[in-house]
Amino acid sequence: MAVGSLLEELARRQAESRRLIEELAEELARVRARLDAEEERLARLVITAETVEEIVGEAAVADEAGGPEPVEEVVRRGVVTVPPWRPGLGLDALPQAYRDVLEVLVDAGGVMRAGKISVAMGRGESAAKVEGLRGKLKRLVERGWLAEPGPGEFTLAEQVRYQITQDP
Repeated sequence: MAVGSLLEELARRQAESRRLIEELAEELARVRARLDAEEERLARLVITAETVEEIVGEAAVADEAGGPEPVEEVVRRGVVTVPPWRPGLGLDALPQAYRDVLEVLVDAGGVMRAGKISVAMGRGESAAKVEGLRGKLKRLVERGWLAEPGPGEFTLAEQVRYQITQDP
């Protein structure tokens, strides 16, 4: 093979490789855009599902007088909810996903952000996962299980930390 034809063949192969790289880059951009859109959709669906779960749970827990039912009654009906913390109420009163959050914070021994909690739970740090978890964290704060000492920072509420460390 002559040197001239060898150089022409190399140039042809380089051009083909560049063309393929360009096509793949365009395809990757399309896939990334679809992935971003689907992650955003999932985040909205997770938040919507949690809101519906919260509304249904609160409606099931309230009796005619507006007072809370015992946690055992809520569980018996199959309603997944986060009961307000009260002395003597153990972690077993929470659905597993919420217990996992508290266990991560117990192990951490301090303040954590939602993204770090999500990673520690093995959920990853995608926007959809973190936003879904953030809803759970806020619910735990509202119900007295967690405290939010600063914006986006979560830790065990003092009374919960005390109770957990005192239980055998």
